[in-house]
Amino acid sequence: MLLPRLPRYWTETGTRSMPLIRTVMGAVGAATLLGGLGWALSGHRDDGLVLMAIGAIVVLIALFERARYGREERSIAASASSMRRTDEVFTDPTSGDVMRVWVDPKTGTRDYRRDGD
Repeated sequence: MLLPRLPRYWTETGTRSMPLIRTVMGAVGAATLLGGLGWALSGHRDDGLVLMAIGAIVVLIALFERARYGREERSIAASASSMRRTDEVFTDPTSGDVMRVWVDPKTGTRDYRRDGD
């Protein structure tokens, strides 16, 4: 049985799954950081420092990615009101959906939306 392909990072309910992934990643990183601290304090200094470094890196990645994508999402939302519908239409080869091109005349940014949305 073939399942329909979902756009990247979207769930079947239509909500973004990335915030959940970042939250879980941050929690795992924090647990690794704390576990490394406990390990270092129990006498395994070198191993504990390695775990602490790995945990700190994972936490920083989760935080950095949230800030970066947050800016992108805000800028997309801000420019959504200035997007203009064009006559350009095509069929998405992956999903088979008819897509319409929208463009921001100020920046030239193009957006591809399912026709009828």
